[in-house]
Amino acid sequence: MSAIQVIVTVNSCASAYRYLLGMIKRIVLGGAAVAAGAVLMVPATASAQAAPPATVAKKLFNAWLKNDKVAAAKVASPGAVKSIFAYSFKAPDQFAGCKGNYCRFKHTSVNVPGDLNGLGMVVTGGKVTRVYRSRFASPATVTKHFHRSYVLGDRRRALEVATQTAVNTRFQVKYDPNGVTHFYQGCSKETGGYACAYSYEGGAVVMHVRGSKARGYEVATVSFIAD
Repeated sequence: MSAIQVIVTVNSCASAYRYLLGMIKRIVLGGAAVAAGAVLMVPATASAQAAPPATVAKKLFNAWLKNDKVAAAKVASPGAVKSIFAYSFKAPDQFAGCKGNYCRFKHTSVNVPGDLNGLGMVVTGGKVTRVYRSRFASPATVTKHFHRSYVLGDRRRALEVATQTAVNTRFQVKYDPNGVTHFYQGCSKETGGYACAYSYEGGAVVMHVRGSKARGYEVATVSFIAD
């Protein structure tokens, strides 16, 4: 082999070595970048996780106790804030826990209308999106609220103004929007309270309302009349 051939061979080997070294550096640096990206992504994912429903519900409840609508707006929808700040009774004194995303605060020291017995909160996506509340209302208003809840298929809403017994009875048959039309017939006095009715072709449903002007009223039981 001539001297020129030796030089060419050495140069070729050196070029190949530099090429391989560059490839190794790129692989190592690329892997490090991927690893760094993965590390940076972990805190972001963790921080994006929503707080437990109980935590969110308690934050809204405490903001309401402090009459702080700004703090309430941070953890609840505008409708939920409006609803809780419209609560007519003293604050419920016991947190009754959560079932799924539905959390309740109930009364143990006062007797309020309806078996909701306080406040109910629906938590979705880290915010309270709906607040159910026991209501202080007249027999007529209670009856209309109860009927509207039945039409909407919303048992929790019905419990704002009714006993569990009344809700179970009325909701035995699902409301049919294509069925008979219901007509409000008003309320009349009966023994122990008021009988408030909705008539329809073939009969009527009677809500037996109990309570007082001081405490408020609730639908205690429901009965049906057939023509």
